Amino acid sequence: MAADFDPVDISSTEFWSQPMRERDRAFETLRTRPTITFHPPVQVGSAPGAKGFWAVTRHADITYVSRRPAEFCNGRGIGYSDIPQELNEPFGSFIMTDAPRHTHLRGLVHRAFTPKQIAKIEEQIRHQARIIVADAVSIGSGDVVANLAKRLPLWTISEMLGIPEERRAEFQAAANAMVSVSDPKNTTDENPFHALFNAAIALSVMGSDLASARRDAPADDLLTALVQAEVDGARLTDQEIGSFIVLLGVAGNDTTRNSISHGIQAFAENPDQWALLRSDPDRYLVSAVEEILRWASPVMTMRRTATADTTVGDQQIAEGDYLVMFYPSANRDERVFDDPWKFDISREAAGNVAFGGGGPHYCLGANLARTQLRSVFGELAKSVEAFEIGTPDLLLSAFVHGVNSLDCTFVLA
Repeated sequence: MAADFDPVDISSTEFWSQPMRERDRAFETLRTRPTITFHPPVQVGSAPGAKGFWAVTRHADITYVSRRPAEFCNGRGIGYSDIPQELNEPFGSFIMTDAPRHTHLRGLVHRAFTPKQIAKIEEQIRHQARIIVADAVSIGSGDVVANLAKRLPLWTISEMLGIPEERRAEFQAAANAMVSVSDPKNTTDENPFHALFNAAIALSVMGSDLASARRDAPADDLLTALVQAEVDGARLTDQEIGSFIVLLGVAGNDTTRNSISHGIQAFAENPDQWALLRSDPDRYLVSAVEEILRWASPVMTMRRTATADTTVGDQQIAEGDYLVMFYPSANRDERVFDDPWKFDISREAAGNVAFGGGGPHYCLGANLARTQLRSVFGELAKSVEAFEIGTPDLLLSAFVHGVNSLDCTFVLA
């Protein structure tokens, strides 16, 4: 028998049009419920045929579900609805697979992230951050998303993969489309899934093309390392690498981009915390990045599907039921974070779930994103005394906590 829908609205377009603080009033209520709660299909970004879902809003429950992949799988989709059949190929990256295939694919990709590759990438990021911050500061005022936040992740990924200069505009346009099509302001296509499909195909084809080229002419970049990575005699196919490029175009773009934007807003609204960071960057930069990630929760949701009849807490879950984990709610969970709506860069044990609640699907690029954030805010701290901002234009999405634009003036020291 189907569960009754909880009366708290977390599914409507109106709900997802609100700022995070207003949305969390609903999540606060759900966190007090005896068990996880059942809700109707989300209206923003769901494909036709979406169904109701269990909302996992407490930190402990998200950790529980995340670390039990045999009971709660990724292979049936990670969004609010099952992925349309025509998207299976371009979206078929290892994030939407389960063991043993997930273990195999992740192992191949992980082999490409050698200490040499990581050291090279980190130096690239620091160099890129210096240039981008200097450019943004020299402009003085304008849209900080366009001038700073979205430039770094796409440049980093392009350099990591060795994407040729003549194809970078194509890559960046498709990557940006992937993270913004849920908002009608960002697409002329009446059906956002058409735009999503076209962007995914563009990235996947590009990845396959470049992988094929690297087999013939290896280079000193991550793409060549992916092509050459081998576990037990097996290598990634061009199609699998193409799917990985799709994943990088989304996860490698939106997490850093939106964390930078939300971080600048948080420091503008909490100038004492910016002064604290500037007073001793060596002491506070690492914890500041963790607080920015907690505060921003750049990826807001991820779905699992029950593989058999089971329970979460005292709640019975049927095989095939959807469970949606709400990371912003867990990052404001009063059981874990004292005064959770205080932006405090000196929090000692962050424990945020910005990159997931652990388990085999914990974000492979978490350390990469942290390096980008440390580099950007470390550079800003050298010359910017304060931020003066306007009202952010937020992305309408139930998946990505995106910022379309944010007017910002840098007050120089």
